[in-house]
Amino acid sequence: MNKYEDLKIWQKAMDLVELIYELMKDMPADEIYGLTSQIKRCSISIPSNIAEGAGRNSKKEFKHFLSIANGSTTELETQILLTVRLGFVKEKEVEEILNLCTEIKKMNYALQKSLS
Repeated sequence: MNKYEDLKIWQKAMDLVELIYELMKDMPADEIYGLTSQIKRCSISIPSNIAEGAGRNSKKEFKHFLSIANGSTTELETQILLTVRLGFVKEKEVEEILNLCTEIKKMNYALQKSLS
């Protein structure tokens, strides 16, 4: 349907994954199979679902995968906020990530609306 690499939302989501992987380098070693792993998987889910939806055969299917990507973005925000509450990172360290999540969600809603 769409060349996903040209979608600005996909590009931003890829940037987000890079930021997440950089942040996760400083997480405690005992979280590698817990929260760290979950955060990485969740972040990867966002551009992956955007790409999968773009590769589908209908706008309805694309919207469905955008909805999943939006859920993953919200899930990621929650997990990032947990890292702050648990004292693993400082709030200032995740500000850019949370702002990018907000931007991606806004772009997602706009894209879904344009597909209606």
